Amino acid sequence: MSKLISLLLLIIITSGIAQDKSPNIILMIGDGMGLTQISSGMYANKNSTALEGFEFIGLSKTHAFDQLITDSAASGTAMASGVKTYNGVIGIDTKNKSIKSILEICQDKGYKTALLATSSIVHATPASFYANIPSRRQYQDIALQLREHSVDLFIGGGKKHFNKRDDKRNLIEEMNNYHFVKSLEELSSSESKKIGYLTYKDEPPTKLEGRSPALEDMASSSIKKMKSLGEPFFMMIEGSQIDWGGHSNDMDYVLSEFKEFNTTIQRVLNYAKSDGNTLVIVTADHETGGLTLSGGNIKRGTAKGTFSTKGHSAAMVPVFSYGPKAELFKGIYENTAIFDKMLKAVTK
Repeated sequence: MSKLISLLLLIIITSGIAQDKSPNIILMIGDGMGLTQISSGMYANKNSTALEGFEFIGLSKTHAFDQLITDSAASGTAMASGVKTYNGVIGIDTKNKSIKSILEICQDKGYKTALLATSSIVHATPASFYANIPSRRQYQDIALQLREHSVDLFIGGGKKHFNKRDDKRNLIEEMNNYHFVKSLEELSSSESKKIGYLTYKDEPPTKLEGRSPALEDMASSSIKKMKSLGEPFFMMIEGSQIDWGGHSNDMDYVLSEFKEFNTTIQRVLNYAKSDGNTLVIVTADHETGGLTLSGGNIKRGTAKGTFSTKGHSAAMVPVFSYGPKAELFKGIYENTAIFDKMLKAVTK
């Protein structure tokens, strides 16, 4: 009997410690990934998607401050910092005030941080978490802001914005507290607490063209590295080129990018389930292409679509959540509420 009581006390104490520990947050953004992109990818994957393993589902209203149809800068800022702003603006509100992102707030709370993207690392979505800039097209200025930031780990393209600059500066050389690696193997073996991996000179190619490393491997290596640092972590992972496939009205492009993102979601979800203290949120900044699922075959794993625009649409996008405080993300709400809910999850 005494052994049983001791065991019960140990479980209660351990449970209490787990509840007191700040949760990791992994925010996954499928750029341009509306419900039809998810449906198409699911049917093309023989009626299966990793998103079916999530506990709660919500819907996010994506509009910008003054326009119904948002871009990635305004929507990225809304999710990262909790305010609506103008299209094209990153990390600055409508009164021209720079605002903190959830990544930076997490840093203040002792979190380690990471940003991963299949675009350049200075593209609108990843930049929304570290930059404050009036135009998303100021790539060299955004790179300079990353040079001055303290993100612990970042992976993405756009190397030329750091070392082939108009001002002749080499930001990579200036960032001497970072270990810039050239492979995931080098990342995994690095003992540095600050790591940068610039995967391509400019924007990375498509998955169909052989882009590497795979996003799921980037995620696995980065999670392992974050975990080794011994602190809770915040990580943003973007499947950037689902959006680009939509802009091109290219169904094969959309499906191949979604497939990689789906595989990455499964890797992340598997980690969260084994860890027990990781909140995973999967959503999109907006829908791209006005995609309609117009045909296909589940047994053959095919999906056919038609597009109504080369741009974005104003449709709401799904929000999937798993882990501690996941229930906060159910319902219908503005995209700014994603920031509010993440902040609540990390605030005791």
